[in-house]
This record gives sequence, C-alpha cells and structure tokens, in this order.
Amino acid sequence: MVGKAPEGKIRLSVAMVTYNGERYLTEQIESILDQLGSRDELVISDDGSKDHTLELIRKYQEKDQRIRLFQGPGRGIKKNVEHALCQTRGRYIFLADQDDIWMPQKTEKVLEAFEKQNATVVIHDAQVFEGIDPENIVMESFFQFRNSGAGVWKNLVKNSYIGCCMAFRQELKEIILPIPNQIEMHDQWIGILGDYAAGKSCFLSKPLLLYRRHGDNNSSMKHYGIGKMLRNRLRFFCCFFIRIVQIRQKRHGFLGNFKKNNG
Repeated sequence: MVGKAPEGKIRLSVAMVTYNGERYLTEQIESILDQLGSRDELVISDDGSKDHTLELIRKYQEKDQRIRLFQGPGRGIKKNVEHALCQTRGRYIFLADQDDIWMPQKTEKVLEAFEKQNATVVIHDAQVFEGIDPENIVMESFFQFRNSGAGVWKNLVKNSYIGCCMAFRQELKEIILPIPNQIEMHDQWIGILGDYAAGKSCFLSKPLLLYRRHGDNNSSMKHYGIGKMLRNRLRFFCCFFIRIVQIRQKRHGFLGNFKKNNG
C-alpha cells in the first residue's frame, strides 16, 4: 500500500471531479498516480455517481492512501470543482478531468515551469483524441486550435484556457473561490484571475495530456451562437468586475502574496 503524505507537507494536489465516469476513469487514475510522489495527493470530489465510479475509486483507495475521496455538493460541475479545490492542501494544484490521460512527465515539466518562470498559473498543450483509442489523434495541438495565450483581455474576448491542462499555486485559491454560479465554466475564471493577480500565465507548448472527446463531455469545442456568446461574456465580465473590486478592497491582505510575472 502507498502511504499518504504527512499533514502540512503536501507538494502537489490533483483536484479531480467525477460523475458517472467508470468507463474511462481507470486509465486516468493510473496515469496520474504513476506521476505522484509520496508528498502528493489525489483529491476526488464525486457529485453523486450512480454507476460504479465510487466502487472503482474505493478500490484504488485501499491500495493508495494518497487518494482522498469526498462527496460533492450535487450542484453541477462548477461547484464540484470548487468543492474539490477547497479540499486541496498542496503547494501546487493540478486540475484533472475524469476521462483524459496524463502523458509521462506532465508533473515534472509543469513543476519545472513554475520554478523557472516564477509562474502562478501554468497551462500546457494537449493532443485531442476521440473515443476509446488514445492513438486516434484528431488534433495535434489544442493551443493551435484555440490560438492559446495569456492575457486578461485576450481571454475575455476568446477563452483559450482549458482546465484539464491547468495548474496553479495554492495562493490563488483565495482569489478564485468561490466560483460564481453565473459563469459558464471554471477554467476561464481561474486563468483570467491568475493573469490579473499575478501577471501573465506560463503557456507550455509541449503536449502533456491526451484530451478525450466523446459524447458525454461537459465542455464543447464548438462555438455558440452570437446571442449566447455575448450573454456569457457579459455575465463573466460582471462577475470578474465584482471580484476585482473585492480583490482591491483586500489588496494589502493577499495580493502581496503574488509576484508579478511579466515575462
């Protein structure tokens, strides 16, 4: 059995949310655990799965005490992500979906970027595949598809953050939580607030994840109609503006934790 990390000495936390994910979960969990050390943890928040997801996770828990399982709030993916993040204890937090596959050296390369770039948020590229076979690559670079890059205004206009490819420092939780109900997804929220609070995020052009597409994905790679797109942006901007005001009111409290990274 793999033991859990000592309390207060967690290096990195992986925050994963699950819901009826038994079909692909084994590949993902194993790809993550293979890259975790004794001072790391895998935090899983399950939002009421009705299949064998919980049974599968508990079998892994019996062998590996680095896995911590929590019952989600049952209020959708954003609040489940928020719940998972609240449980994390590591200096660095990696987001993970239940159905992707981590490539070898993902944690090594991302942690290296944190230190060398003095980054608060690190995002890496991904290859996209469809269905069961990870060799069925349909897109070599998600970055090229989204014209990915850092910047508040750039990502307000067109989001290029993808949660499953994102990691950030623990200190950022104080700014990004709670995640507003009104916004559509959490990845843009984390990325843009990270850019605002700490300067430009670090984008790694190396693919470090196999991003699985199937019929049950929570996110879509298709563009919405212009009406919905404008409504989403307006809601996001309103929430972002409110959070900026809150941040400025507490500026001396926690913005001093961040060093501007303008490289």
